[in-house]
Amino acid sequence: MGDRFKVQADVFTDGHDRIEARLLFRRKGSRRWSEIPMNPLGNDHWVGFFDLEELGVYQYTVEAWVDPVTTWCSELERWIEGGADIALELREGATLLRPAAGRARGEEALELEGWIEKLQAWSQDSEILADPSLLLQDPIRLTDTIPPLYLPHADRSRATRPRRSLSVRVDRERARFSSWYEFFPRSTASEEGEHGTFSDAARALPRIAEMGFDVVYLPPIHPVGRTNRKGPNNRVIGAPGDPGSPWAIGGPEGGHTAVHPELGTLDDFRAFRTRAEELGLEVALDVAFQCSPDHPWVTEHPQWFRHRADGSIRYAENPPKKYEDIYPIDFETDDWEALWDGLRDVFLFWMGQGVRIFRVDNPHTKAFPFWEWVIQELLEVDPGVILLSEAFTRPRRMYHLAKVGFHQSYTYFAWRDKGPELAQYMRELRAPGVREFFRPNFWPNTPDILTETLQTGGRPAFMVRLVLAATLTANYGIYGPPFELLEHVPRNPGSEEYLDSEKYQVRTWDLDRPGNLTEFISRVNRIRRENPPLQRDDGLHIHPSDNETLLAFSKTGPEGGDRIVVVVNMDHHHVQSGWIDLDLAALGMEGTGEYEVHDLLAGGRYRWRPGPNYVRLDPGVCPAHIFRIEAPSPDPLRPSRGGEPVA
Repeated sequence: MGDRFKVQADVFTDGHDRIEARLLFRRKGSRRWSEIPMNPLGNDHWVGFFDLEELGVYQYTVEAWVDPVTTWCSELERWIEGGADIALELREGATLLRPAAGRARGEEALELEGWIEKLQAWSQDSEILADPSLLLQDPIRLTDTIPPLYLPHADRSRATRPRRSLSVRVDRERARFSSWYEFFPRSTASEEGEHGTFSDAARALPRIAEMGFDVVYLPPIHPVGRTNRKGPNNRVIGAPGDPGSPWAIGGPEGGHTAVHPELGTLDDFRAFRTRAEELGLEVALDVAFQCSPDHPWVTEHPQWFRHRADGSIRYAENPPKKYEDIYPIDFETDDWEALWDGLRDVFLFWMGQGVRIFRVDNPHTKAFPFWEWVIQELLEVDPGVILLSEAFTRPRRMYHLAKVGFHQSYTYFAWRDKGPELAQYMRELRAPGVREFFRPNFWPNTPDILTETLQTGGRPAFMVRLVLAATLTANYGIYGPPFELLEHVPRNPGSEEYLDSEKYQVRTWDLDRPGNLTEFISRVNRIRRENPPLQRDDGLHIHPSDNETLLAFSKTGPEGGDRIVVVVNMDHHHVQSGWIDLDLAALGMEGTGEYEVHDLLAGGRYRWRPGPNYVRLDPGVCPAHIFRIEAPSPDPLRPSRGGEPVA
């Protein structure tokens, strides 16, 4: 919402007559079209813009027609320039204007009638006929003045449009720019080993808000099943008292619309959400459409699950893995309509509790037509609802989920840890045909993902991955406490599971532990909030470096005014240096002489010139620069050389 929407079209016809084109748009459901003139760009290509002022769906189309009056104006100019007798041309112009004058009303009708009289008079005026160029000069300027007056009343009875209109969905700003912090409420108790409550989790919110996050994402908050409950480190069967995995949803207390009794009540959740909103935070809930064997749906709707030959319900499987604590839902059930309604009602229930953001677990394993239907259903209720797709799957399936309606998507960012491959990945995500519908949300870690880079790269790796996630895309998130505390030990070699993962046990985090990244994360989030280019995904450009371990890219604001340049050392163990050659044309700085770059992350100002500039990054100090380009300040103390500090 608030963006200006650009529409381009090829508009042409036979012959040499002039064409007029209009961009038509309206809110879905409205009967009246608004319209904006389109402008020709050359080679039959036209462009128009309209502002997206409201949430919801806009329809748009293009209407064009061959216009006799603008054709006449164009030809009259050429006749005059060629020295032809224009008496008949002026009379013809009067004839062409007469129907438009009949359609006009009030002052505009009188003005058109006045032009008709002038054209007829000039067709007999010896001075004008002797020097018709007077018609193109002040104060007459005939061919500049007539079209704007005439076109609102043009004959469009033969205008054409495409066979169907197109549509664009307008989302609220949080869909475009957000900073997510994930944490488990059950791990927020102050006493070691105790199960946290919503009240405990609410006490964690001020620190998260102070760090600059705006979305707090909670894994499932529902009752956890007892049957085959997992133990620590994904042990197949847990011991008595083990809390199990929150994704094993459902128990005697209820299912997807109930809260875990050890977390509190529904009233406690609403109080938690209210406290978050007071701090400028939105609560995002996890929606995982799977059930523990103890979920009420298992007995109430057994037809919603897939059964084996012996009549038992099939556990979730991903051979050779088995998930004995959950049943997947069968989207091919004959009772699919009731199933779809039931799943939709889960969303609607939590929307009724004030939740507007959902992270959806594994949507690529559920029916695509269901998502297309249910997202439309939800947007009819609240066009400001936002859904994040957690689909670590093949690109075309990720993209298709975005096309059917998901607002944001997880990506492969976590595993792109070399400069060239990450640059190529960004070109892929920002390519035409992808950027129009796919909004990436970069996460360096999740409860399921502890990459080898984070396991082996030390503190610099965490800093680098944070800077990249927070600056390459406008939406990013972290699985908070483990990231802040540089947790990097896997369950076993070659695994991406955390040792003693919160997925299977309650943890108690000392977030003030020496060496934490809290201040660094806060600084990066502050830079994001204060610099508009980092709040959008457009305006990204990769810049060349003579050292491939130095990744350099820029973001520019929508109007080209603000400019951010990021340089990152992708080598987490060694000092790297090299020359960065900024593409000044891509930055809208062609012809610029000296300019100043202000490092917002580590401090310092540097005087740069067009051409290569020197950068040196020590991962033991700060492995990245986040530069803001500014006008140079006077510095009489030292000569200016590429990359030399001003002070």
